[in-house]
This record gives sequence, C-alpha cells and structure tokens, in this order.
Amino acid sequence: MKTMSRHSHRPNDRRAAAAGPSQRQLRAGELVRHALVEILREEEIEALNGASVTVSEVRMSPDLKHAVCFVEPLGGEHAAEVVDGLNKAARFLRGRLGHMIVMKFTPDLKFIHDESFDAAAAMDRLLDDPRIRRDVEHAGDGADDGDA
Repeated sequence: MKTMSRHSHRPNDRRAAAAGPSQRQLRAGELVRHALVEILREEEIEALNGASVTVSEVRMSPDLKHAVCFVEPLGGEHAAEVVDGLNKAARFLRGRLGHMIVMKFTPDLKFIHDESFDAAAAMDRLLDDPRIRRDVEHAGDGADDGDA
C-alpha cells in the first residue's frame, strides 16, 4: 500500500500563487496597514517633509516576513520623494510596528507608489471626454432597441 505524504493535499506553488493571497496573508496585511497608518499619524517622519500619506494596501509574502506597502501622498504630488523617504525610514517604522502588532515576525517593509489612483484619474478623464460620453450614450440607446 502506498502512503501519502502529509503535504500531498497542498496544491503546487504555482497554482497557489495564481489563486491569490491566502486569508492569513490578507488578515496580516490589514493588521500591518492599520498599524502603519497609526504610526504615520503619530510620528513625524523627517524624510516625508510633512507630507500626508495614504497607505492603500499592504501585501504580505506567504511566510509573512515581508510586506509591500502601497502608498499615495495626499494630492499625489512628489510621490517618488515620499516613497524614497518611507523606504529610508523603513527600519524605524518596522521597529515601531513591532511594538504595535502581535505577530511571530515583524515583517520587513518595502514602500511602493500606488499607481491605481493615477489609473482611476485617467479613466475619469476618459469618461469625461465628450466624444466618449456620446459613444456611451449611443451604445446605451442601441441596447434598448434589441429588447423589443
């Protein structure tokens, strides 16, 4: 009789990665995000030059030892400088984070500019274009004709 490995029920790593983050990664990411927001609200980070920052998402590695933090400065200005400043302050922020969260490991932090705000603004500009609006309205009128 053939015995099965105790890990044989796990999908291979490629399929698991394609399925997205686990519930554990999502929970840990939100825990880290909320703690970072609190730290940034309370602490004066010199490298930020007084800029307000939105932490929109934190993605955790499967082992929860690394966190990629997506940030957007208020108003979207000087994003590169803000991200650079946060990455320079990452060790300090990680230290403060270790005192605020209860996890086996305090994750290493990497900050990246969140491009989704720029993409949403570009989409809004496209949808506000009179030519696009006209096409969308005509497409909506044509859809009703086929139902009768």
